[in-house]
Amino acid sequence: MNKTALWNRYKEFLYVDSVSGLMLDISRVNFEQGILEQSKPMFQAALKEMIALEGGSIANKDENRMVGHYWLRNPELAPQDLRTSIADSIAAIETFAAKIHRGEIKSESGKKFDKLLLVGIGGSALGPQFVTQALGGAADKLAIYFLDNTDPDGMQKVLAEIGELDTSLCVVISKSGGTKETRNGQLVAKEGWKRGALKFNLAFIAVTMPGSELDKTAINEKWLARFPMFDWVGGRTSELSAVGLLPAALQGYDIRAMLNGAAHIDALTRCADLRGNPAGMLALMWHKAGKGRGLKDMVVLPYKDRLELFSRYLQQLVMESLGKELNRDGEKVNQGIAVYGNKGSTDQHAYVQQLRDGVNNFFATFIEVLKDDSVGSSANWVSHMQVEPSVTCADYLQGFFLGTRNALFESERESVTISVKEVSAHTVGMLIALFERTVGFYASFVNINAYHQPGVEAGKKAAARVLELQQLSLAALKDSGAGSQRSAEEIASAINAADEAENVFKILLRLSQNGRVQATGANTPDGAKFSAILK
Repeated sequence: MNKTALWNRYKEFLYVDSVSGLMLDISRVNFEQGILEQSKPMFQAALKEMIALEGGSIANKDENRMVGHYWLRNPELAPQDLRTSIADSIAAIETFAAKIHRGEIKSESGKKFDKLLLVGIGGSALGPQFVTQALGGAADKLAIYFLDNTDPDGMQKVLAEIGELDTSLCVVISKSGGTKETRNGQLVAKEGWKRGALKFNLAFIAVTMPGSELDKTAINEKWLARFPMFDWVGGRTSELSAVGLLPAALQGYDIRAMLNGAAHIDALTRCADLRGNPAGMLALMWHKAGKGRGLKDMVVLPYKDRLELFSRYLQQLVMESLGKELNRDGEKVNQGIAVYGNKGSTDQHAYVQQLRDGVNNFFATFIEVLKDDSVGSSANWVSHMQVEPSVTCADYLQGFFLGTRNALFESERESVTISVKEVSAHTVGMLIALFERTVGFYASFVNINAYHQPGVEAGKKAAARVLELQQLSLAALKDSGAGSQRSAEEIASAINAADEAENVFKILLRLSQNGRVQATGANTPDGAKFSAILK
């Protein structure tokens, strides 16, 4: 396609929202001219499902639950009995954050809180991490840290970075309270407070479902505060619930602007005309690029440092929602779209070489930010500094963006481009909502349930089995007595787990490296012998 034809195609298919400035360019996806007309029935069916979802239909049939994350930014759409609880939750978050900022709620020593430790995993951490990266700066009311894994080395590192915990709040986020990684982080955080001779309950806050294991713990231990999670909000779509709004408010971000940005996109994507529906158009491009079977990965390339973590956030939202073995009719389809990415122009020097010249198994999603400075950021002299006559650093950034996009197109690599005016709380809400709605439409296009996660549950069960094997193996070694050395295979047979010998070997090998069992011989399945360390 020559440049004139591409320019005309760009003008014909460019979506522009005159209110927010959002732009969606699909011209560099290889679709036929009549695709919008041909796709109308599929889109109308998906839109009908979206409207039903917002109306309270049971979308997560595995758990017989409604899916209502769209109600979080427009409570009037929610069933009558839920509206007050949504509004009250937001108001309570704002009130609590204001009291922390004014020093009406102080630390145990009477000082103002200035740090925040967030304990969570998956959506309970990815959303707040993305928002912190996007909106954070020197003016933040509280500096935030994350315990988002059960790696003791990582947790020790974070606690060392925080230092004194006296002026730190700790927000523990878990829907059920039973997520083991979060439970472990909670216990480590408690121990950290105790080692500092501090009363952890005077600084701990729970974000969980009322009546959950975590909620009961917070009540019994008299934690500082509790905020509700709703059973109709999934982890990957929870950023605009208390999960993300509480830390954002504590950091001093405008949570109402985030909610309003999301609500604005929700309204745009209720448009019944596919041509005027940005989420419908974006979902259609995903469908076209991957032939409706996820045959191409999505590479997310935001040309803005503040949006660096957006690809990680989208990884969970897209892959957990769309990565399904079965469709809604029970047929095996193995659907999904793999998502990866970092930021431009960093990737000019990383994997763009393969994107242009290597295997053509992806489509790119470029995110362009037109304003050089972010809303709320301090005066940025760097953005005005000329590195060459009449050329700034941001000019180079745009040059690399447009150059990379053109280079990929010349090599017949497809891409879409999303443009926003600036990075702000409103824009962050818009981006979150745009991709939530796009995921919903795409799932309808390919007839899968975007709102359950059987694979995640299977992984949790498998992990529980590994911990069970560890306990059984340790007991078997102890029962063997001092000096008795046994191979992993022998131990597996002794605990009636002969078909799980590899896991037994891996468990004992790690325990031996940490001084919890004794190992002799080579670190191989046949060479290693293990024995108990009896005290």
